[in-house]
Amino acid sequence: MEIRIYYEDTDCGGVVYYANYLKYFERARTEYLESRGRSVASLMEQGTVFVVVHAEVHYRSPGRYGETLVVATTVSDVTRASFTFAHVLREKVSGRVVVEGSARLAVTDGNGKVKRLDKTIVAALQSPPQPS
Repeated sequence: MEIRIYYEDTDCGGVVYYANYLKYFERARTEYLESRGRSVASLMEQGTVFVVVHAEVHYRSPGRYGETLVVATTVSDVTRASFTFAHVLREKVSGRVVVEGSARLAVTDGNGKVKRLDKTIVAALQSPPQPS
């Protein structure tokens, strides 16, 4: 997935505002699921809601206004009621690592009660993307 850095994403120095990387992670997770046939909206309608319970961001180099970031997302860990997405964001032209991070998501029923991760969702998380 690619993310173009707009002026609105940056601070007064033209560097990506640090909290925006969490938004980029969220977009990447949504794209990851959708590329495997799982819509966040349809999962919510079926009573499965993912909530972030832990996030880490390691800032390696500044992302700047006008650059394009390429986001690589993988699932690094799956348990009975949670899973972790790992993200690496690189600047498209140079390939330099801008940010590395992760987010652990718990599976809930939409009312905040933790529930087991459905086996079909586990299979989708661990599958390659579907052809478009």
